[in-house]
Amino acid sequence: MLKGDLPLDPRLKTCKTYQICLKTYGGHHVSVSPPADSLKPPPDRFVGGAAFHLVEELQLLGDGLPVGSSLPSEANLAEKFGVSRLTVREALKVLAGRGLAELKQGRRAVVTEPSSEITSSIFSSYLRRDPSAMLELVEVRQALEVQSVGLAARKATRAGLVAMQASLQMMHEAAELLGQPDLDKEAKLRARALFKQSDVSFHAAVALSSGNRMLAHVLEALEDSLFRTFAASFEGHMVRGGSALDTYEAHLKIFEFVEAHDVKKSTKAMRDHLQEAERDLRAFFLSREPTD
Repeated sequence: MLKGDLPLDPRLKTCKTYQICLKTYGGHHVSVSPPADSLKPPPDRFVGGAAFHLVEELQLLGDGLPVGSSLPSEANLAEKFGVSRLTVREALKVLAGRGLAELKQGRRAVVTEPSSEITSSIFSSYLRRDPSAMLELVEVRQALEVQSVGLAARKATRAGLVAMQASLQMMHEAAELLGQPDLDKEAKLRARALFKQSDVSFHAAVALSSGNRMLAHVLEALEDSLFRTFAASFEGHMVRGGSALDTYEAHLKIFEFVEAHDVKKSTKAMRDHLQEAERDLRAFFLSREPTD
């Protein structure tokens, strides 16, 4: 957490959910951990015919069980499907690679909540190979997040609003620090990291508040890519003469419309924000082009 107490934005203090936020978080800030540096890749070994078909059978079996339930033992699965224990073990590894089961030595496989890691790794790979794909990602966000914020404006609960507000408070702190002309390099790096984390967590809170699990799952898969994109977008915004407070204000406007359950204005605010992000990214890439 950054040092120094900064004044709370008075508009947040007067929001209906502010006291709830204080009560929920005990008056302390909520830290948001960035996504893991490395993602578990799917198995790259060849899967034989028997194991391939068994994977589908095991996935169907797992889909019918509550998350946290144990699958039958390897011996029971081998007997049930008429295959060897080696084939069962290979199929379970593939299932785990898909994020649908957890394997621990000496224990039966456990059914897990579907993971967004594999989808996330695909988006991340695109950006590593071609950073200009960030512009395509903004187009994806425009298709998803405008819909997401509209649903959030209809369905947002107090818990969802509190999560958005906690992110906004972190963003406001970071923006205030970044606006200080005498801020040293190390403090600036910390403030930028906090700003980026709060930005990602705000959009995640909006997605969760939409009440659509599949939409939230897709947006969660974008999280790692968003960290890279937001860093570039921030640079482009500075190139265009903007400030961190500008970006904070755009997010605050979205929040206020969601809190007011105004679907039309919240979707317009999100669309405007994403269009601004696209202009920032274009400015970033233009600034990186070599000059004669």
